Amino acid sequence: MSTTPSARVLYEHIDDVERLEYYRPGGYHPIEIGNHLHGRYRVVHKLGYGTFSTTWLAHDKTLSKYVAVKVGTADSDQKEVDILSHLSSSTLEDGDPGKESILPVLDRFSVHGSNGTHPCFVTAPARCSLADTKEASGSRLFQLPVARSLAAQLAMAVAYTHKRGLVHGDPEPIRRADRKSLASGVPHHVYSPVWLGDASEKIMLSESKILLADFGTAFYPAQESRLQSYTPLEIRPPEARFEPTTPLSFPSDIWSLACTIWAIIGQRSFLDSFLLSQDDATRDQVDALGRLPSEWWEKWEARSKSFTEDGRPKEGRSPWSWDQRFEDSIQQPRREKSEGALDEKEGHALCEMIRWMLAFRPGDRPSADQVLKTAWMRDWAIPELDNISKILRLEISSSNRLAES
Repeated sequence: MSTTPSARVLYEHIDDVERLEYYRPGGYHPIEIGNHLHGRYRVVHKLGYGTFSTTWLAHDKTLSKYVAVKVGTADSDQKEVDILSHLSSSTLEDGDPGKESILPVLDRFSVHGSNGTHPCFVTAPARCSLADTKEASGSRLFQLPVARSLAAQLAMAVAYTHKRGLVHGDPEPIRRADRKSLASGVPHHVYSPVWLGDASEKIMLSESKILLADFGTAFYPAQESRLQSYTPLEIRPPEARFEPTTPLSFPSDIWSLACTIWAIIGQRSFLDSFLLSQDDATRDQVDALGRLPSEWWEKWEARSKSFTEDGRPKEGRSPWSWDQRFEDSIQQPRREKSEGALDEKEGHALCEMIRWMLAFRPGDRPSADQVLKTAWMRDWAIPELDNISKILRLEISSSNRLAES
């Protein structure tokens, strides 16, 4: 966003809301509950927010149903809605299961306000993010069949986008800290996102439908060279740091996909979620995966603080190895919470797949299609996804019998 807020704090802090300094020319459009958008959508509550948009639960007066309306900043462009429209409207891959995880665009329009003109698009509302449903849980775990199904759906969605040539990269009053009047482009109230989800361990297999969202930083490598990674540090691929002049491409998604699958299966993320710097991330990667490729190792100036030249942890350190991560993040929490630990065969297959996806060199990673053909996907994850259809068919059949009796 080019309208970077100044360092001076203008507004009193409110937890779990968007950056209030972004309500400025080029930034967010001020929206309050009860507002109408495009003369058709009555705003009911906020669903979420990001750097380049806010998303709202709204009632569609024309079709009499609830929808999600994403309202971009005035500085943002139409790229995300163009991408979603392209992915959801293509008929070439109608039989591709990954397409089911792409939200169709129901409507698109612009709104004009005091901060500029804002691109908007409408989709069906999603219940919650995977991260939020884990945050709402005491165990921070999905039931194992659910986790397998979610991982399969996510891999299929990424494979689908890659085939299309795309890399996915209660109201609170606002007060100025100096008590001055609010500018015309700032709403008088902001809202924490409404919670429509459930705790992760309560989600049943028949409910485990995943949607791939937020294409705001997605790009087509054949049309655009992207050198900067916008993914969070704990899932950012290492080439983003060590090959800064080499354009990112599909293997970068594979690294992030591996980290996300690990977080779906386990209680904790693969890399420490409290990373403070790129050096922290690199140290954590080496602890788990071994020494960096030689040319990267030489570039890493901070390596001597934690490792010997041959990549061994220095004396006095307690590195978090791969085996320890697998036990601490996945197996032990699942045993303690009675959510089903992986047996030896499945655990080996999962680790084999994820280690392949986390190869340091981008060219050594599998494609998304190859991920779907791995033993873990073939023998555990995809069969669990197939079980959802069986469950839904049984539920429909049972409902029909009850209606006839």
